[in-house]
Amino acid sequence: MNQIKKLLIIGFVWPEPNSSAAGGRMMQLISIFKENGFEITFASAAQDSDFMVDLAVFGVAKVSIELNSSSFDDFVTELNPDVVLFDRFMIEEQFGWRVIENCPKAIRILDTEDLHCLRTARQKAFKEKRTFEISDLLSEEVAKREIASILRCDLSLIISEFEMNILQDVFRINKELLFYLPFLVEKMNEEELLKLPSFENRKNFVFIGNFLHEPNWNTVQYLKESIWPFLKKDFPEAVLEVYGAYPSQKVLQLHQPKNGFYIMGRAEDANEVVKKARIVLAPIRFGAGLKGKLLEAMQCGTPSVTSSIGSEAMHLDFPWNGFIEDDPAAFAKKAIALYQDENLWKESQKNGITIINECYQKSAYSDKLTSLINSLLADSESHRLHNFMGNLLQHHAFRSTMYMSKWIEAKNK
Repeated sequence: MNQIKKLLIIGFVWPEPNSSAAGGRMMQLISIFKENGFEITFASAAQDSDFMVDLAVFGVAKVSIELNSSSFDDFVTELNPDVVLFDRFMIEEQFGWRVIENCPKAIRILDTEDLHCLRTARQKAFKEKRTFEISDLLSEEVAKREIASILRCDLSLIISEFEMNILQDVFRINKELLFYLPFLVEKMNEEELLKLPSFENRKNFVFIGNFLHEPNWNTVQYLKESIWPFLKKDFPEAVLEVYGAYPSQKVLQLHQPKNGFYIMGRAEDANEVVKKARIVLAPIRFGAGLKGKLLEAMQCGTPSVTSSIGSEAMHLDFPWNGFIEDDPAAFAKKAIALYQDENLWKESQKNGITIINECYQKSAYSDKLTSLINSLLADSESHRLHNFMGNLLQHHAFRSTMYMSKWIEAKNK
């Protein structure tokens, strides 16, 4: 009889799939491990939130842990997981050395979510009003921490092929340490489009995104200040509804019904909101990873107008389900054309289905990931032996992080 394998996920936050794409991504990972018979424990030092998912419903044990506390050592030793999944590199920095010390045989997997160093470097270049260059990554402080974390782990899950290329070409990471895992969704067919609201039964433009994420706030500002004036001038009856979790006061201040610009706050059901809208607008100017809001738009049969950053690594060479445009005036023109031309709209909608079926099928990735994890479980020693840089970093970081954490723990007492 096969022994049940145990997975420990250490979360940066508790998953909120209705608030962010990161929350949805985490639930997809949980489902892959569940389907493969893992017993799952999700641990986090984050505060509970009103919108966190009830993990027990998915058969996942929930455990609250403390930062900089040896109580985690007792917890992880007793649990003795076969696999530990770190949710973002900051979590690996905090708990990785404790996992190594107490469960040295456990396979360590990093879910990067997106490359934080890429997002940070792009944001910095944007604020300095200059074009982002790939070489910016090499001087980025966050890059040094994030790449070290990737090297220390047995495997890192990378959401974007653009980021896979950066890791291999710029940072020279061995591809054996990386696994490309985009968002995973169910296959769609054209009959399913008929069940969705039709062109004439939809109205308004929509933007949706969690406002704790800086690129989303910047997008809404850009929509209001640079794109909406062009759009309203040529299409006076246009209405944009902006939805998103955790809107700050500065977001709420953009609410201007007289100008057709509505700040709606959190969406009870994001899918319903996007299905009722005719077009998603997402002129994202910096960021990284894949944009969950744009994939969700495709699933809802809602064409979108986005930027080159928004569409990055999302559609291979397939036509976009709408338009990709970086100039504000041209963006507005394309949005109006898509809104008013039913044939163009339907063609864009079908493009979205092609992208979903060609780029995001669970069956194309989950079996490969499972077999890779099983091979790591069977022979982690050989895999680790060939990751010399990872061993080197582990040796030094183990010492520095360990002593810093013990110092904080002693100070807190």
